[in-house]
Amino acid sequence: MRRTAAKAPAPRPPQTAAGGRVPPLAPAAPPDRGPAGPPIEQAPRQSLRTEFPFELPRGYVDDAGTVHRDGVMRLSTARDELVPLRDVRVQENPAYLSVVLLGRVIVRLGTLSMVHDGIVENMFASDLAFLQDFYRQINAEGHTRAAVQCPHCSEPFEVELGGSRLGES
Repeated sequence: MRRTAAKAPAPRPPQTAAGGRVPPLAPAAPPDRGPAGPPIEQAPRQSLRTEFPFELPRGYVDDAGTVHRDGVMRLSTARDELVPLRDVRVQENPAYLSVVLLGRVIVRLGTLSMVHDGIVENMFASDLAFLQDFYRQINAEGHTRAAVQCPHCSEPFEVELGGSRLGES
């Protein structure tokens, strides 16, 4: 005598509210396939570099007399450029824009626990000028130079595009 398990009843097809039959769903394509089915070649992911190391020409001197020269600046966001415009100091003196902006994008300076606009405003003028130029370079895809051609002799050469005030690109 042979024993077999009882067969389960077949599932009932789904019904709509009116009692009609619901059409079956089409199977979804796997995520690595296009609509026609062939595999989609995915471009290798490129990582975006958002932080850039720098070394100040002179260095920031803190209250204890420690000189801080090595730092890291991150790429600026739209918010970084817009928020300082609401600052009263910037509204009263537009030249203060670069100080507030640099205070937002410098993420590390030496062994300081935090960098803010108060630190930037107490830097030497040569360090401030260096940081302004460095900001322009990293936020303008790494360079502020353009290839041009002499209108007289047609000789190609490069010119420096820097020189505008920080935050006004």
